[in-house]
Amino acid sequence: MTIPASDSSGTRLPACATTLLPSEPARFSDENARALLKQASLRCTAARIAVLRQVADSSRPLSHAEVTTQLSDHGFDQSTIYRALQELAEQGTLSRLDLGDDVKRFELRQEQAAEEASEHPHFLCIDCGKIVCLPTEAFKIDRRRFPSKTVADITQVVVRGHCEACT
Repeated sequence: MTIPASDSSGTRLPACATTLLPSEPARFSDENARALLKQASLRCTAARIAVLRQVADSSRPLSHAEVTTQLSDHGFDQSTIYRALQELAEQGTLSRLDLGDDVKRFELRQEQAAEEASEHPHFLCIDCGKIVCLPTEAFKIDRRRFPSKTVADITQVVVRGHCEACT
């Protein structure tokens, strides 16, 4: 099960850009969640399905606290949600992000061609903590330009600054 990596115009979408306009139907269904869980060899529990749908429908990476708050009406306790997030990240269905502010965040991973970077850059406002997913094309890293013994693998690009609301 693969989530579309580009919109109808062919513009590449970041992994966490799965939120649609309110007038459009949701792209990520229980069926999508079940397929991803099966692919990851995880049981299809109500909590995992709910967590996966919540993270997949978000336009930005979500913290454990945010997922817990958003699913509070569904009766899942915070430890169940935490375990679901950890298991989904360990199986490679979700990416676990540490943007340097001591908060782990999670977003849906996209399957991409092997030669492409598997992740995309993020912007973090140092004043309000707002996080924005940036398009992959915003920062192209040419690994051939790095001395071979300096950088083995770049796993994350985080741009810190002030968002428009905070400037």
